[in-house]
Amino acid sequence: MLSVALLAIELAGIIGYLSGPIVNAPIIPFMLKFDSITLRRGPNALLQDTSALIHASQRVAIIGANGAGKTSLFKLIRGELSVDAGEWHLSGQCRVAYMAQEVDASSLSARDFVLDGHAELRRLEARLSQAEQQQDDHAIAHTHGELEAIHAYEAPAQAEKLLHGLGFRQSEMERPVSDFSGGWRIRLNLAQALMCPSDLLLLDEPTNHLDLDAMLWLERWLKQYSGTLLFISHDRDFIDAVATHTIHIEQAKLNQYAGGYSSFEGLRAQKLAQQQAQFEKQQQRVAEIHAFVSRFKAKATKAKQAQSRVKELERMELIAPAHVDSPFSFVFPSSDKISSPLLNLSACDLGYTQGSPVLRDFSMSILPGARIGLLGPNGAGKSTLVKSLTGKLDLLSGKRVPGEHLNIGYFAQHQLEALDYQASPLLHLQRISPKASDQEIRNFLGGFDFRGDKALDPITHFSGGEKARLVLAMIAFGKPNLLLLDEPTNHLDLEMRHALTVALQGFEGAVIVVSHDRHLLKNTVDQFCLVADGKVEEFRGDLADYERWLLDYQKQGATGDSGVEKPAVSTPGRESAEDKKERKRREAEARARLSPLKNALQKIEKDMQSVQATLEQLEADLSDASIYEERNKDALRQLLEQQATAKGRLDTLESEWFEIGEQIESIDPVDT
Repeated sequence: MLSVALLAIELAGIIGYLSGPIVNAPIIPFMLKFDSITLRRGPNALLQDTSALIHASQRVAIIGANGAGKTSLFKLIRGELSVDAGEWHLSGQCRVAYMAQEVDASSLSARDFVLDGHAELRRLEARLSQAEQQQDDHAIAHTHGELEAIHAYEAPAQAEKLLHGLGFRQSEMERPVSDFSGGWRIRLNLAQALMCPSDLLLLDEPTNHLDLDAMLWLERWLKQYSGTLLFISHDRDFIDAVATHTIHIEQAKLNQYAGGYSSFEGLRAQKLAQQQAQFEKQQQRVAEIHAFVSRFKAKATKAKQAQSRVKELERMELIAPAHVDSPFSFVFPSSDKISSPLLNLSACDLGYTQGSPVLRDFSMSILPGARIGLLGPNGAGKSTLVKSLTGKLDLLSGKRVPGEHLNIGYFAQHQLEALDYQASPLLHLQRISPKASDQEIRNFLGGFDFRGDKALDPITHFSGGEKARLVLAMIAFGKPNLLLLDEPTNHLDLEMRHALTVALQGFEGAVIVVSHDRHLLKNTVDQFCLVADGKVEEFRGDLADYERWLLDYQKQGATGDSGVEKPAVSTPGRESAEDKKERKRREAEARARLSPLKNALQKIEKDMQSVQATLEQLEADLSDASIYEERNKDALRQLLEQQATAKGRLDTLESEWFEIGEQIESIDPVDT
């Protein structure tokens, strides 16, 4: 049944594509057909006697709770799994491309890695090389003709175009894959997938490691793709922008809906609203949203951004029932004390000690109740601004004056890796508030879906989403009055994102957020600030206005953190003597800037090893059952305090390590 399709997949190499959206795709009645299939993983049925039909050229979002079977469905299509019952059909001679989730360190340049996605191009290049070695003129001419037919000579420029769209600079085209961090390697995987000629494109959470401008570029690219697209995503606005259809995996069934996430949400809301057993919870959620809408309306002005936000919030009342069965229900408790202003920065230059300022002459007074979203192109300094507000990044000049009762809750991706992997969620919260009872902590963790043994087990095998939920639980448990959130929705599924949005709506403190999740921004902030060209200014438009601004900004060849003009897409040519001289000068300058940073990094690593050794000893002491006896109560408290102090020191060192690593990464390597 599947031999032809799987053979076609194997021959294509199943890596990613595209030098441009496929044109002249074959007209076929359907691309994928699932007929009463059952798919099991272990004793559990991920899919049970379910059917679905996907037509050619449809763009289908696959949604569902974590563990529902979304990724397993992709593995089935790629031939890595087999159905336990039923049949499925993939259109014959279909070229399949997919986005890999991991990539090993490689010495290949970023451009060559992306070009490897075009398996046919690489096959013909290898044949041409062999023909040239054998001096076979006929084979050489024939192969050149085949290369011309697939537009091979345009491929390097197409690869660079994809990389530019996903946020890579021209100077990074020749950098080896091994130089890039995990998040940027995922972007390389995505570019490779877009480089592969395909009729069916499979993307598993393609926006997880993208910022807003890269995601907007990807939206535009996918909407021009004329093949069939299946993608897994937890970003509702991205789904709405790209998907023509939605498949919701629920109760082991493939439930198909026309339209994007909003259409699915509305139809599912109508269905769930009829279930009397859910009525009370539904009404409670609607009341919470209505209260927030009313509070916002009281403050709303005639500003375009504010008015569009009121409309968005009013719409939320209609779709609230779609989330009544969510496993998440939590709040950010109010801080016991508050100051006004919470934080004040005046005439500040922000950046890193070894470099020139990223942002100049910055001033901001953050008042209780402020709700600010930070916008700006990739590398403009949004994360630098947030780190400076936390106090973790020292100011280059100016003053930072915290309020007397300032209590910051700070979320950034590096904190997921700074968790204690041998500790349970309960122990993480117990360290924050040693006086809280176990039952109080377990009740609180339940709202983040850490229930039963999940609250007591070490987090060693937690997924990225579970770690992110735990960090958010720790922040909420600390009762902050200022939340600084840098991409808080990465790794979170749709239901958790919705719960976070509702919790932030009810938060009485101040919020400053950087996020590529437009739904979160539209529903939790009432003011935007634009970070670009070394300064921060109020942005009076809405997110649609920002998308237009960003397109104009990119066309103008804007500057980023480095102050270097963003290059247009071009194919590298011969280096002139003047360019070579300038490159040599930049190489020497980069080496001079990198040397003290690398030395500082080595010192921090030694300090981290020392603190880690201390923590391991404390963990060993705490693993002794006798320490929990009543007579050792004081000793236990002392050990927990020492552990908290050491963990705090390790957090600080890890934060410094990440900051210096970012500084090193931000320096144009130019062959250093």
